[in-house]
Amino acid sequence: MGGVGDDEPASKRMKLSSEELRRLSNGSTLKEPIVGSSRDLMARPLQSEGGEEVVGSKGVIKKVEFVRIIAKALYSLGYIKSGAHLEEESGIALQSSIVNEFMRQILEGDWDESVVTLHNIGLTDEITIKSACFLILEQKFFEFLDEEKVMDALKTLRTEISPLCINHSRVRELSLFIVSPSCCFSVRSPKQDTSRARSRIELLEELQKLLPPTVMIPERRLEHLVEQALVLQRDACMFHNSLDKEMSLYADHQCARDQIPSSALQILQAHTDEIWSLQFSHNGKYLASSSNDCTAIIWEVDANGVSLKHKLSGHQKPVSSVSWSPNDHQLLTCGVEEVVRRWDVSSGECLHVYEKAGLGMVSCGWSPDGKWVFSGVNDKSISMWELDGKELECWKGQRTLKISDLEITSDGKQIISMCRETSILLLDREAKVERFIEEDQTITSFSLSRDNRFLLVNLLNQEIHLWNIEGDPKLVSEYRGHKRTRFLIRSCFGGLEQAFIASGSEDSLVYIWHRDTGELIESLPGHSGAVNCVGWNPANPQMLASASDDRTIRIWGLNNLSAKRKDTRSNGIHHCNGSS
Repeated sequence: MGGVGDDEPASKRMKLSSEELRRLSNGSTLKEPIVGSSRDLMARPLQSEGGEEVVGSKGVIKKVEFVRIIAKALYSLGYIKSGAHLEEESGIALQSSIVNEFMRQILEGDWDESVVTLHNIGLTDEITIKSACFLILEQKFFEFLDEEKVMDALKTLRTEISPLCINHSRVRELSLFIVSPSCCFSVRSPKQDTSRARSRIELLEELQKLLPPTVMIPERRLEHLVEQALVLQRDACMFHNSLDKEMSLYADHQCARDQIPSSALQILQAHTDEIWSLQFSHNGKYLASSSNDCTAIIWEVDANGVSLKHKLSGHQKPVSSVSWSPNDHQLLTCGVEEVVRRWDVSSGECLHVYEKAGLGMVSCGWSPDGKWVFSGVNDKSISMWELDGKELECWKGQRTLKISDLEITSDGKQIISMCRETSILLLDREAKVERFIEEDQTITSFSLSRDNRFLLVNLLNQEIHLWNIEGDPKLVSEYRGHKRTRFLIRSCFGGLEQAFIASGSEDSLVYIWHRDTGELIESLPGHSGAVNCVGWNPANPQMLASASDDRTIRIWGLNNLSAKRKDTRSNGIHHCNGSS
């Protein structure tokens, strides 16, 4: 461990460090001198590795490491005297005298001496030593160029940097700076002393990342450990679902069940037949729904709730799916083996109809830049269109089914579709590489996570499977409890950081699971028919929507919001008091 056997007083170590050294190691400048003599601040030797003391009830925290990290945090917070007194009282030095000397040499530009000191620190990994030397000598090289000492820079490159025999591409780049020194100034700081000092601090930070943490404790290590603990508590919290939920260091974190949207705040009743799909816009300001009544509806979401904005008529067959454009200004609707229509959200006007003679569309989606439209076709192909209706490409063969979802990843590279009853196609349209998710049961629907890493797959046997689709697809979780015997039921990701899974069900309930644990945490009653699909507002983790054969959409929120709603009806909307 760096610092073992260091018996120099804390005051002497502070004296060896320059002002810049304090700014790096301590996180701030030394505002007041440390009072007291060197005798008062004499640091006792560090404890040895063998038989180290531990702290904490579990016996896993080494006292030496713990004290050093606390001292580092005190210095970073600007508590210079407190940090020094902690070193003195504990007898545990933050860093050894040789490390302090090394840091001083770096900040003062004593390059040759710093390389010698580096070799004496006690590092055993040759690659680490060479990489650190490279960084130091590169800084020396650039400062020679800053001072227009081109020959000195050339000598450093030839006799010191090149013989390290590492990072050859970077060596070639440095040689270009010799040929054209002006290139250097486009990437280096101006030649003032303060600018060079700042770059030396940056060099020291890079060296700190490279050297073992036992030699130089990483910056903000205590903050990182505390944040890590809080994140682990948050992730383990079954009901964590609020951006505003504060986390405290004073007590372990645990949310109550009331963070889950489980109270019906509104009932939307503008459709006249079964509702088959719904989807919130990316910004959470709109909700689109489609129905067996051959219409789609755009609903507006605001602080007062959800209200009808446009009812979209024009399809001659039931509307099976909807898809929002990346900027939420337009909406696609797909009729059952019919056409895909593109609508303007603001006006409700139909902007274009995509169709193929003698064939019908079965699904729809957008490219991530909003310039192209994708559609599944009932001849099992997938087409890509320009907005004006010109077909740009068609992937023929067993690419999709007559009943299938369609997703395009946010980088635009992959098209995802059901290609067989038990298989989902992951088509890389640029690399022309096909991957497959293979299930033992018939697949009824699927949904892509916001980060494009996971696919939620609904199966005929009343199971929902979560697949990781990075690299070779891998099944990572399963969810059970909902009912599905006859109808197409859709599920979705949702909640804060998509930590939950929601699904419709033929028993008229909405089911919610915790994504990581797979535990069923809610089954929400209220609908009087099969719940065909659900949608979670991406901008509001506490708003969930469900659509049913009972011709209604229910908007679910927190229990404490239901008391604010009045039991009124207007424009096909019923505001609930929280009961089902």
